[in-house]
Amino acid sequence: MNKQPGTQIKLTNVSIVRMKKGGKRFEIACYQNKVSEFRSGVETDLSEVLQIEQIFTNVPKGLVAKKDDWTKCFQTDDMNKVIEEILRKGELQINNLERSHQLSSLSREIATLVSEMTVDPNTNRKHTVGMIEKTMSELGFSVKADKPAKAQALELIKKLSSEEGESTLPIRRARMRIRITMPGKDAKRIKDNIMKEVEETEEDDMGQEWEAIVQINPSAFRTITDLVTNETKGKGRVEVMGNV
Repeated sequence: MNKQPGTQIKLTNVSIVRMKKGGKRFEIACYQNKVSEFRSGVETDLSEVLQIEQIFTNVPKGLVAKKDDWTKCFQTDDMNKVIEEILRKGELQINNLERSHQLSSLSREIATLVSEMTVDPNTNRKHTVGMIEKTMSELGFSVKADKPAKAQALELIKKLSSEEGESTLPIRRARMRIRITMPGKDAKRIKDNIMKEVEETEEDDMGQEWEAIVQINPSAFRTITDLVTNETKGKGRVEVMGNV
């Protein structure tokens, strides 16, 4: 990093975050991969994110922004506050090689999440990550760089669960296996509401106490636990026994 005369600073191997405000362009120079860590809260130290604590109009040319300009546009003379706003709201500039690598990593993460969250309904076994990646390609599933991996994984599961997807790769959400226990008098009142959320019943024993072992979709877990806790005034219990 060499400082040039005047307001030029040359940087290499840099990730640029750009933001337009008040009709002017502002950029900051960051270490590669650190921007996403800062935005997700993994990294909070600006000195670990920035190659240099400076605001630019053009990072590749080393042109430093005038303090009067960024003070007027951001309504503050606190450089750290301005840098943080650019970091959080600005647009990350990446070259084609970086973009390709980013999409490849994201695609792998999506496939891994789908593998963890689903099973083959015919065998109750998980599909391999490689098999899911191959299916993503066959379906023409488009990975979006600006969308979280989990949201895209859920979108892919929905697509694979459709008629079109099933012909490519049979899949269903992995179910939670839970045990529900509560006094029988409470069960007579709320059992029907609980069973609406159940995919499959393994055991159902009603006496002075009701005990059932059932399979549910993970999305139903909160509904069932809230129902059991609130309606039995804490006398009921939901116990997770694993996934199937």
